[in-house]
Order: sequence, then C-alpha cells, then structure tokens
Amino acid sequence: MSIFSSAVLTRRRPAGRRASALLSFMVATAVGFIPGPRLDDGAPPAPESTVTEASPRASAAPGGAAQAEPPASRQSPQPANRQPARQPSGSASALPGDETGDETLLGNDVSWPQCNGDLPDNPAFAIVGVNNGLANTTNPCLHQQLDWADDSAGGTGQPRLALYVNTANPGLRGSWWPTNNEYGGEVVANPYGTCQGQDDAACAYMYGYAKAFDDAYLRTISEPGTYLWWLDVETGNSWSGDRNANRADLEGMADFFHSIGARVGIYSSARQWGQIVGEVGSASSLYSLPSWLAGARTAAVANSMCSAAPLTAGGRVVLTQFVADGFDHDHSCI
Repeated sequence: MSIFSSAVLTRRRPAGRRASALLSFMVATAVGFIPGPRLDDGAPPAPESTVTEASPRASAAPGGAAQAEPPASRQSPQPANRQPARQPSGSASALPGDETGDETLLGNDVSWPQCNGDLPDNPAFAIVGVNNGLANTTNPCLHQQLDWADDSAGGTGQPRLALYVNTANPGLRGSWWPTNNEYGGEVVANPYGTCQGQDDAACAYMYGYAKAFDDAYLRTISEPGTYLWWLDVETGNSWSGDRNANRADLEGMADFFHSIGARVGIYSSARQWGQIVGEVGSASSLYSLPSWLAGARTAAVANSMCSAAPLTAGGRVVLTQFVADGFDHDHSCI
C-alpha cells in the first residue's frame, strides 16, 4: 500500500513544468553527449566505487547515503493552505533541545530514505534530494516529493523549494570516467586543462560538470535553472585523496549550474569539508557559495551554528540542520 495520501497521488504538477521536463530530456538526448551514466530505473544502485569512510549518523546527510535509517512512522502531508510549521520555544510541543527563546519557522529536507515513510507536516520550506544516494542515480520518488514540497508555506529567507545532489569524485574506480573535455554535445572550458582520462584535476572537473549536467537534464527536473542546488559533500561517498582534485570536481558542478542560471550552495560539516576539500582560495568558483551546516543535535545548537564559520571564507552560513523526532529539520539563518 502506498504511504502517500490519495490527494498527494492524484495531484498533478503544472502542465508547463511537465512539458519543460520532457523538453529538457529530449534536448539532452538529441545533442548526443558522450557515453556515461544515464537515467536509471530507480532501483537501488550498485556502489559507484569503494566508500572512503562512513559519515557519522548524527550529522545525517539531507536524505543522503549517510543518513540514519528512516523512522518506522511519519506524519502525513497536509493541504496546501496550511500554516508553516513553527518551533515554539518553552512549550510542551517544542522540539527537543529548543531553548532559543523565540519562535522559528523550520524547513525539512527529504530524499530516497523517505520513499517508504510519510513526509513531515507543514514545512516552511523544503529541500528535495535528486539522487538515490550516489551521484549517478535518481531518487525513485523524486516527483512525489516535489509535489509535497510544492505546498511549503514560505515565510523565511529561503526559497520555498530547493534541490540537493549527491557528489563524489571516484576517479578510475567509478563506473564511468571522462576521457576528454566534451560533454552535452559541446567542448567545455576546463580551467584545469585537458582531460585525457587520467585520475587528475582536469578529469575530476569534467566528472563534476557531467554529473551536474545529468542532474539538471536527465532527472526530469523542470526548469532546472530556476532552483537553488545544494551540493551534498560527505565522506560517505567516494573521494580522491587529492583535495585539489576534489575541489575541481565540485567546481565543475558549480560552474555547470551557474551556466544555466541556477544558484548553488554547499552542504557539509566543517570536519568533512576539511577532509575532502580543505581551504578554498578566492579564485575558486566555490569561494563565495553559501553554506548549509550539518551536525547539530538540537534546535538550540542549530540556531547557534548560524554564527559558525562558513565552509568557504567568502561565503556565509544561511542554513543549519538538526535531527529530531526522526526528521531532518532545517533552520534558516536569513
């Protein structure tokens, strides 16, 4: 039996969005980009490559591979004209650890782990995972979750609906690795030089660019350039021991999303970001991206993390995440 209410299952996304998604897929197919991962059938994928390190369960990914197991039960979606969820301090209904002294609108992030459970009630904003835990896969219930997110109430500085994608840099261990600077039917301007199939920064840049291209055009996302895309950077996925190559990979993703007019941000914890990428210089396209910080265990800690250092020196913390009652909750810092 489906976990989704009949109202959710029978809702239809606007015709313009469906047409845009179909057009995006047809365009991507027509341009004949180089062989690589294609839109999968939604089945749980085989690992893309050896996992370097499991992410801490406490600093759960926004629905990614390192997140804690989905809870056995969740609340049901509510009608679109509802009021946004609030975090009332000092009351019996406050979330655990909420001692911030004010009332805060909260968002939620969901992805493939929530495919077999109900979705949170009344989010002020929502962030939906596009992938199925790995960078070359598709969330099998993506559009049901996008329908749920369409009903987000708003009321914060965050977009009512944003997306996040899994990231990785598997190198030659992966199921596909670029051999030149061509993707999407065109030659890509590669700041790291010419990719020649080696496990280096030039090919890592192309890998990241290709994964972002696939996320935008092969996952049936309507109007991909209108979204804020968060790059989910965690040790639970596969990374090179060369942090310069990992940075190039993420720059390739950011550069592609920027090329279609989309906004980009970075989700990680300070520890994991430091291990994977390290310091980012001002010449990098990652330098000024906003940060979404993971790792809080309570609402109060999530609130205090708004004043923490951003992941990159030129960015700022705009969002923090904590886990309570089996859900990922997101606290807006703007």
